[in-house]
Amino acid sequence: MLPSVSEASASALAEARAHQDRLTKPRGSLGVLEEVAVRLAGAAGVCPPPMPTPAALAIFAADHGVHAQGVTPWPQEVTVQMVANFLAGGAVANAFAAQVGASVTVVDVGVAADLADAPGLVHHKIGYGTADLSLGPAMTSAQVVEALEAGISVASSLVAQGARCLITGDMGIANTTASAALICAFTGRDAAEVTGRGTGIDDEMHAHKVSVVRRATAALPEEPMDVLAAVGGFEHAAIAGFIIGGAALRVPVILDGVIAGAAALVAAALSPASIDHCVAGHRSAEPGHAAALDHLGLRPLVDLELRLGEGTGGLLAYPLVCSAVRVMHEVATFDSAGVTDKPV
Repeated sequence: MLPSVSEASASALAEARAHQDRLTKPRGSLGVLEEVAVRLAGAAGVCPPPMPTPAALAIFAADHGVHAQGVTPWPQEVTVQMVANFLAGGAVANAFAAQVGASVTVVDVGVAADLADAPGLVHHKIGYGTADLSLGPAMTSAQVVEALEAGISVASSLVAQGARCLITGDMGIANTTASAALICAFTGRDAAEVTGRGTGIDDEMHAHKVSVVRRATAALPEEPMDVLAAVGGFEHAAIAGFIIGGAALRVPVILDGVIAGAAALVAAALSPASIDHCVAGHRSAEPGHAAALDHLGLRPLVDLELRLGEGTGGLLAYPLVCSAVRVMHEVATFDSAGVTDKPV
């Protein structure tokens, strides 16, 4: 079911580090950007790595049965309304995508409504929202497989269309509750540590949300696929497949916020090498996102207290990723430029 993913190439990593040290700049002076360039070389298996252009954003949209537990003040119909907004080009993600020249594809993997055909919309509906994760498994095993395969298919299609960098996006009211449950499950953190305020909730609703997450994660299965079925969302499974699909094609995947972080934990459990191909676009204001990134060993490029989702943080980080790789292609070495290097 899952495609084979190659680990980062040790020889390409070593070559990229050595190349960085030969460039006309003090060693290490580009900080984290040097780490990004080396990481992408290892993922691609070649130094310098290919330029990650153009980019494609995929926004996976789905609803969640746990919405019935009152974990958010937003009505569920906002999911379908925001899908329409994405398709009309009116969301923040659209504005940021236009800024960086990224395409936007919306994938319906579980919106609780029938969506009419529209340019930019891909139909992969697995169900009309998940079941309530606080009362039983959110998905069946068959639905998990279908959602993973949908994500893999979208990644493959976008790469076939010319994308050389994939960016994760999401939309789904109550999806931060499912994300917190997944992060608890895969990191071992307590629900209170990783459950945030989502799109904005008061103290009373937050305490209730924590209790819902704690109840849902009190007794979980051991197998990653079963954990995903128990407390995940259709978009989490699809994004995990999207990550694995991109990694299998050696195309870098820029992760967005807490939903992507939760999905990346799933991808790491199912295909550990897939994380070698990921870059953490930003650190969300959601506490669970930091826990997920720490567990994955990923360092975020941007920290602007964002908590919107949609792929916005990944889009903001994309120019930094491009800049990191461009240095490898265009900056002269000490030898080629005739510049004296600092004595070792």
